[in-house]
Amino acid sequence: MNVKKTVEELDPYVPGRSIYEIATKYSLKPEDIIKLGSNENPLGPSPKAVKATQESAKNMHRYPESDLSDLIHQIALYSQVRPEQVIVGGDGADEILDVLGKTFMDPGDEFIVPLPSYMYYEFTLTIHGAKPVFARWDVEGNRLDVASVLEALTPRTRIIFLCTPNNPTGGLISKKDIKTVVEGTDALVVVDEAYFEFSGAENVDLLEDYHNLFILRTFSKVLGLAGMRIGYGLSSPEIIEYMHRVKPVFSLTKLSYVAALETLKDSEYIEKSRELSVDSRELLYHGLQKFSQLRVFKSYANYLLVDVRETGMDSGQITEELMKRGVIVRNCSSFRGLDDYWIRVSVGTLEEDKKFLEILKGIIK
Repeated sequence: MNVKKTVEELDPYVPGRSIYEIATKYSLKPEDIIKLGSNENPLGPSPKAVKATQESAKNMHRYPESDLSDLIHQIALYSQVRPEQVIVGGDGADEILDVLGKTFMDPGDEFIVPLPSYMYYEFTLTIHGAKPVFARWDVEGNRLDVASVLEALTPRTRIIFLCTPNNPTGGLISKKDIKTVVEGTDALVVVDEAYFEFSGAENVDLLEDYHNLFILRTFSKVLGLAGMRIGYGLSSPEIIEYMHRVKPVFSLTKLSYVAALETLKDSEYIEKSRELSVDSRELLYHGLQKFSQLRVFKSYANYLLVDVRETGMDSGQITEELMKRGVIVRNCSSFRGLDDYWIRVSVGTLEEDKKFLEILKGIIK
C-alpha cells in the first residue's frame, strides 16, 4: 500500500477524553461526570442558536449555503473588520489551519511553533510536507521567548504560530512582542486568538498595518458551539482571496451556519458566557492555590495549567484517579515541551468546580 511517507511517520493527535468513554470504562452515569478537560463552555449554547437549528433541521436534505455573506457580515461586525477580511471554515479552526497549509506551504517549507503550544498546528501542516521548527515558550515566566522565534527563522520559513492566550499555559503574548515578530519576517504570522474573549486582549487593530498577519478564531469556546465545528480567520483581503481559492465550498453544515449566525446576534448570551467562564477560572485558580502540593499558573483563558509533581503522582496517575471518581481533566503529557507532570483544568459551572476541588482534595490526601 502506497501511503504517503508523512502519514506513515505522523504521530496521531491526542484529543481530550469524552464523557461516554469514561462512563463506559468506569461504569459511571454520563450525567454524573464533570468534564473539565476540553476547554468547553459550561453554560451550553445560546438558546437562540438551539431554536434556530431545530427549525432548520427539516431542511437537512438540502445542501448547505454556499453564500456565507450573512454570517461573514456578522463576524465582521463582531470582529470590527471589513467582510472581505473574513474567511469561515468548518471543523472548528482546524479547517482554516488546513487551508493555510494548502495556500502557503510547499513540501520542505518550514513553520515555527513555540513549545509548549497547541499541537494541531504541527499535525495539520506536516501532512502538506512542511517541517516544524520549534521555538520556546518560557513556562516558568508563562511568556513567549521572542528571541527564540526570531532565531528559528530561515529562508524556508513560511508560517509562524503565536497562540495567545497560549494553550495549554494560559499566558498572553503582548502586542509589542507580536509586532516584533511580524516586523522581523516576511513569513505569515498566525496569531491564534481562540481564547481572546476570556482575556480582553486582541490584536485585530494590527491588521491594517501588517500585510503578513493572520488572526485565527473559533466558535468553540466563549460562543458555545464546539459541537458545531466552526472557525474563522481575519487577515488582509489579498490573503483571504487566495485562501478562498482552495477552501471547500460546502464546509459549513446548514445547522452550523444558522447556529453561528444566531449566536453572534445574542450579545446577552455572549457576555453571560464570558462572565461565567472568568468567574469559574478565578474560583479554580484560588482553590488550586490552596494545595501546597500543586503549582497553578495564572491564566487568561478558560483553563489552568497545573504542575502536579509534588503530589507523588505523575499526570497519568492523577488523571486516572480523577476519572475513576467521575472527573475529566487533560493529561498534558502529549504536549511537546512539557514532561509527565502537568495537567490542564478547564472551567466548569461553579458547582462543578467546587465538587472537583473536593474530589481532588481526597485524592491528594
